[in-house]
Amino acid sequence: MSKGESTREAIVHEALNQAVQIGLEGISIGVLATSLDLSKSGLFAHFKSKEALQLAVLEEAIERFARKVILPSLAEPRGEPRVRALFCNKLAWMEHTGFGAGCFFLSLEQEYDDRPGPIRDRLIQSQRDWSEVVTRAAALAVRERHFHASVDPEQFAFETVGIWRAFQQAHKLLGDPKAKARAERAFERLIDEAQHKKRS
Repeated sequence: MSKGESTREAIVHEALNQAVQIGLEGISIGVLATSLDLSKSGLFAHFKSKEALQLAVLEEAIERFARKVILPSLAEPRGEPRVRALFCNKLAWMEHTGFGAGCFFLSLEQEYDDRPGPIRDRLIQSQRDWSEVVTRAAALAVRERHFHASVDPEQFAFETVGIWRAFQQAHKLLGDPKAKARAERAFERLIDEAQHKKRS
């Protein structure tokens, strides 16, 4: 890695640390430059605009999520084991292996839900991609006959995402010590229904 690439990587990592605390919009170029012992002009030599830096930070978060959650899950056998791995790895990400407590992407949704532009567009695409990963895993579980043939994979993914969202609120906002157990119980009911019952 060249010096320029190393500096760029350091900028993105430090900016991500800021964004976890104060959001992408709250990233301060001045604070960032000071913390890295760079001038503002030196920082802008790597990123021509604040938006370009924000997009790089978002891409870094997406890549970390893929490495920590998606790739290990896809290494599991197709079907129910993979579905369970996706659920558990995402919970672990939200609980303590992501960027502090909670899901970084769910926090960004609140920040950019009514703020059009390239960052919102990329965030939306990343979450659609993630939902598609869960949907495909559920479809494979049907194909492997781990789930009942009447299961709708898109509905299964929708409800699984709902459990993660409920966990986010209970764990991060409300500080509910039973949040993880409640999320796991809800998921087990969803799995049980997928295995044994026709979906209406």
